[in-house]
Amino acid sequence: MADQPARTDFPNPVPRPPGELEQLKKAWQPPSGLNFITVVNNTYIGVFYVGTAFLFFILAGILALMMRTQLAVPDNELIGHDLYNQIFTMHGTVMMFLFAVPAVEAMGVLLLPNMLGARDLPFPRLSAYAFWAYFVGGLVFFGSLFFDLAPKGGWFMYPPLTSYQFSPSNNADFWLLGIGFIEISAIAGAIEIVVGVLRTRPPGMTLDKIPIYGWAMLVFAGMIIFAFPAVIVCTLLLEIERSFHWPFFLAEKGGDPLLWQHLFWFFGHPEVYIIFLPAAGMVSMIVPAMVKKPLVGYSMVTLALIGTGFLSFGLWVHHMFATGIPQLSLSFFSAASMAVAIPSGIQVFAWIATIAAARRFKLQTPMLFVLGFLFIFVLGGLTGVMVAVVPFDWQAHDTYFIVAHLHYVLIGGMVFPLFAAFYYWAPFVSTRPLSERLGKWAFWLMFIGFNVSFFPMHITGLAGMPRRVYTYGEETGWGPLNMLSTVGAYIVAAGVLIFLIDMAKNFRMGSKNAGNVWNAGTLEWLPSDNYANRSIPIITSREPLWDQPNLAEDVDAGRYYLPNTATGGRETLITSAIDAKPQYVLQMPGPSWPTVLAAFGTAGFFLFLTVKMVIPAVLSGILAFWMVWKWLWSTDPGPSHPPVHIGGGINLPVHMTGASSHSWWAMVVLILVSGSMFASLMFGYLFLWTVSPEVWPASPAALPPLAWPLASSALLVSSCTCVAWVSRRLKSGKAPLKWPLSLALSLALVLLIAAIVVELLGQQRSGLNPTESAYGAMVYTLFSLQAFFVGIVAIMGIYTIARTWSGLLNGVRRSTFDNTMLMWYYTGAQGLIATALVHSFPRLVG
Repeated sequence: MADQPARTDFPNPVPRPPGELEQLKKAWQPPSGLNFITVVNNTYIGVFYVGTAFLFFILAGILALMMRTQLAVPDNELIGHDLYNQIFTMHGTVMMFLFAVPAVEAMGVLLLPNMLGARDLPFPRLSAYAFWAYFVGGLVFFGSLFFDLAPKGGWFMYPPLTSYQFSPSNNADFWLLGIGFIEISAIAGAIEIVVGVLRTRPPGMTLDKIPIYGWAMLVFAGMIIFAFPAVIVCTLLLEIERSFHWPFFLAEKGGDPLLWQHLFWFFGHPEVYIIFLPAAGMVSMIVPAMVKKPLVGYSMVTLALIGTGFLSFGLWVHHMFATGIPQLSLSFFSAASMAVAIPSGIQVFAWIATIAAARRFKLQTPMLFVLGFLFIFVLGGLTGVMVAVVPFDWQAHDTYFIVAHLHYVLIGGMVFPLFAAFYYWAPFVSTRPLSERLGKWAFWLMFIGFNVSFFPMHITGLAGMPRRVYTYGEETGWGPLNMLSTVGAYIVAAGVLIFLIDMAKNFRMGSKNAGNVWNAGTLEWLPSDNYANRSIPIITSREPLWDQPNLAEDVDAGRYYLPNTATGGRETLITSAIDAKPQYVLQMPGPSWPTVLAAFGTAGFFLFLTVKMVIPAVLSGILAFWMVWKWLWSTDPGPSHPPVHIGGGINLPVHMTGASSHSWWAMVVLILVSGSMFASLMFGYLFLWTVSPEVWPASPAALPPLAWPLASSALLVSSCTCVAWVSRRLKSGKAPLKWPLSLALSLALVLLIAAIVVELLGQQRSGLNPTESAYGAMVYTLFSLQAFFVGIVAIMGIYTIARTWSGLLNGVRRSTFDNTMLMWYYTGAQGLIATALVHSFPRLVG
C-alpha cells in the first residue's frame, strides 16, 4: 500500500467517543501480582534495565574501592595477588559489559518511544527478553567472585595467558561464555532500536527532524551491529581452544595471540564511542532544554555523530602500538586516532555555542553534570591525542597514565552525562523530580572526588607505575599519590551515596509522571500514561512543544492519529523510514510468560555449559527453544482485522509483508550481524595465513578434490532455488499450499544439510585435523559456523511449515516465510563464500 500523506488540518476538534480512553488504558494496563514480571511496557522494562545497570555500577564501584584501598600504601597485604586479579578483572568487565553498554541501551528503551511519539518499540517482547537474560546472566556472572571462580586475566583476557595451558580452571570460561551471551542481549536491543528509530516515528518527523538523541541511538545501534560480532567471535575461538584444543592463539601450532587483540580491539575501541555517543546525544537534548535555546548546528552535530561512528572502526590498533606491528600501520592508525577528535570537537563547540546563545540561564543539577562532563571529557580527549602519538604511547603504555586517560574518557564521557540524564529525565518516569539540593551535593562530591582520584594517576604513570599491579615498594615514591587517589575514590563514593539517598526519597513510579518541569521542547514531555501518548501527533519542527501551540493539550485530548485501540489491543503506527508517512498499524504483543522463561532458559544454557553441566544445559536450551517458539507464534496476527481508521480521513491496514514490514527490517539487521561474525572469521583465517603460511596446504594435492566443493556448492544453489520456487508460488496465489510448500521447503532443507555434510566429509577424508594446526582449526570453525546457521534455518523452516499447516501462512500472510527466505538466502551465500575461500585461496597462493 502506498504511503499515506499526513493531513495538515489537524487537530480534529471533534470530541472523542465515551469509553474510548478507558479501553486504551485497559489494553496497556500492566499485569498485577506475580504476573507483573511479564510486563513488556517500555517504561517499566526501561526502568528495570536502568536500575539493574546502575546496580552493576555500584558493585563495580565497590570493587574499585577495594583495589584503591589495597594500593593506598606501599607493601599492603590486605588483598592477595590472586584475589586482586579477580577483583581487577571483574571491575573492568562489569563496568564495560554489565554497566556501560546496558545502561545507555536501557535509556534508549526507556526514552525513545515517547521521544518518537510512539506507543512502544516495535518488538516489546524482545526488549523484555534482552533485559531478563541480562539480569539473570549478569548476576550469576558477578556471583562467581564469591566462589573463587571469577576470571583473573584482565577485562581484555589476553591469550595465551587465558588459554588452557596457563589457565586450566573454569574462571576464564565464566568470562568467555558469560560475556558472549551478554553481548547477544545487547545485539537484540540494537535491533529493536534500529527498527524503532527508523519505522515508528510520528508523521512529519522526517530525517532532518529526528531528535539528536534518536540519531545518537541509531548510530550506537549500528556500531553494535558491526562491532559486537567481533568480540563474540574471539570469545568463541578462545572457548573452543580451551575446550577442544583447537590452536587459534598458540604460536607453536600456527596460531597467534595477536589475532585476539585484533578482534577484541576491533570491538573494544568502537565500544568507547558506543558508550560516548548516546551520552553525547543526551547532552544534546539536555543543553537546549536547560538554556531554552535550540541546539546550535543540528546538521553538523548529526554528521559528527555519524562521522565518529565511522572513524571509530579505524582505531583498534591504537591499543596495539607496542606489539611490533609494521611502521606503515602505526602511521595510519595514529592519524586515525587523531582524526576522530574532530567530530567530537564539533559536538563540544555546538554545546558551548548553544550555552553562549542563552547568555543567562539557571544553573540546575542536570546542567552542573553537563558542565562537569565537558571539563573532564575534554581533558580525557587531550590525553587521548597524546597516546595517539606512537613514541609517547611506547613510553606510557601499560602505565597508570593510561588508567587515568581511560577513566577521564569513560567516566567523563559517559558517567557524568548519565547522571545528568538521571536528574533531567527523572520527572519523565517519576511522580516527582529529584532534589536540587541533594543533586548539587552529589555533583560536587563526584566532580571533586573524581579529579582528586584520577588526575594524580597521570603523574604516577609518568613516574613509571605499571598497570595491573596489586602492590609496590616504598622505595618507588608512589605512596603519597596513591593515597591521594584512594581518598578521591571514597569522595566519589560519597557523592554516589547521596544520589542513592535522593532516589530513595524522591523517585516514585506511577501512571502519571511529574510532567514537563524543565519546559523542554521534545515529545517525551507530552502527557503520558502506560499507553504513552493518547494520540500520535503530526510534528512540524525539531522542538514541537515550543513551536506548535497547544500540542500537548490536543494530543492528550485524542485529536491526532490513533487516539483509541482500533483493533481492541495494543497498537502503534508504522511510518516510512525517510519521510515518516503512515504505512500501517502494528498490532503489538502484550505481557508473556514465555518471554521471561525463554530468557531464563537462555541464561541457564550458557551458565550450565560454563561449568560443564551438559544435561542441565541441554534442558535449559530446550526450554529456551520451546518458549521462543510459543512467544513468536502469537506475535503475527496477520491481516485478521480489516483496515482501521486512524484519524485525519486515513484508513490503514493492520498487516504488511515484504520490505514494508518492520519484521523484514529486523531480519535484515540480523543478517548484517551474522555477516559481521562471518567477516571476522574470514579475517582470522587470512590473518593467520600471513603469520604462519607454513601450516597452510603446500600444494593443491593436500586439499580435498574439487568434486567435493563443487558438489557442496551445487547443493547450496539447489536449496535456495527450491525456496525461490516457494516464494513465486506464494506470490501467484496458487492453491493448495500446504503440501507443495511443505515438500519444497523440506527438500530445500535436506539439500542445505547435505551441503554442509559433503563439505565436512571432504575435509575429513583429506586428513585435516583441527587440533594439529591453526589452518585446520580455522577451516573447521568456518564450516562449524555454517553448520550453526544451517541449524537456525532448519528451525525456521520447520516453524514456517508448522504455520502453513495451521492455516497461518498464505500469499497475503507471508511475513514468516519472507523472514525465513531472507535467512535461507544469506546462509546459502555464506556457504558459497566459505567454500570459495577455503578451496580457492590455498590454490591461488600455493
